[in-house]
Amino acid sequence: MSDSIDIINAFALLTNFVILPALSYGSQLALGALAVTLVYSILRFSNFAQGDSMAFGTMLVILISGYMISKGWTITGFPTAILAIPLALVGMSIYLLLMDRLVYRHYRGIKIKQSIVGITASIGVMFITGGIVRFFLGASAQRFGDGERFIFSVREFKAFTGLQQGIALKTSQFLTITLAILLVAFLFYFLQKTKTGKAMRAYSDNKELALLSGIDPDKVVRITWLLVALFTTIAGTLYGLDKGFAPQQYHLLLLPIFASVIVGGIGSPIGAIAGAFLVAFSEIFLTYAYKKFLIYLLPLSMHPNSLVQLIGTEYKYAISFVILIIVLLIKPTGLFKGKVIVDE
Repeated sequence: MSDSIDIINAFALLTNFVILPALSYGSQLALGALAVTLVYSILRFSNFAQGDSMAFGTMLVILISGYMISKGWTITGFPTAILAIPLALVGMSIYLLLMDRLVYRHYRGIKIKQSIVGITASIGVMFITGGIVRFFLGASAQRFGDGERFIFSVREFKAFTGLQQGIALKTSQFLTITLAILLVAFLFYFLQKTKTGKAMRAYSDNKELALLSGIDPDKVVRITWLLVALFTTIAGTLYGLDKGFAPQQYHLLLLPIFASVIVGGIGSPIGAIAGAFLVAFSEIFLTYAYKKFLIYLLPLSMHPNSLVQLIGTEYKYAISFVILIIVLLIKPTGLFKGKVIVDE
């Protein structure tokens, strides 16, 4: 009986510190990766400004939610940041459409290696966007202050189950996983079932044929950026609610996001989601310290003295690189057959 209780405690420990955080982090990466996939599939360039764009959308949420809190426009126990997302989405949409008109639109008209030119332009937008965020909020870390932090806490779980180890479900984790499911379902429905979505798919598959069919390219571009604004703003806000807001951290998110896209198969929405969860679970599984987990499972004589950590947390971003290299060596198109990264 004690052995089975130890196994349950070990599983509770793993769920609390590995499985739930990985599901939440994977959902956040998946939303960011889908935004990158949309840009690549339809506009034909890799958007290196994605991480800083997520920071920009989160900045708008922080500013708007701060104003709402100061006016008392809150719902008890519910993060005001979520209530601020619709207004922030308007601002994010305007910003991305403005960047498209001022920067990307010009390069779309240049009939040379469009993907390379787009990458270069997006790197410039990345630095501009990051600079704007730091100008308004500074470089220091911030936390979202209002709203219930937990759906249920470790203490409540222990009291209910009588286990030594507890599971806590954070509000941010619940919102992240729920909203990610809803957004992914919306995106697939939109692309598969709506007239505009079908036009976007046609434009992505064959631009010239789509234009001959009467599809408005400007409308396709606008809708693409509006969808990117939606996924970017929500992904950035959920990441901030879960881990706090620091502009540099969002900048570093670019690596796992791109790793997710390329590992899954660049241009493939399903691949982007699968790649995101592969990267997230790999990062957390490999950097978790398994000492306490193994103590529950092993006899006393075999209890470890060290942390039993496979890789230090300071190397977690290297994991994305390693996964990326391994997958590209074995299957260059990614886990789900994607497109080439650079146009011929």
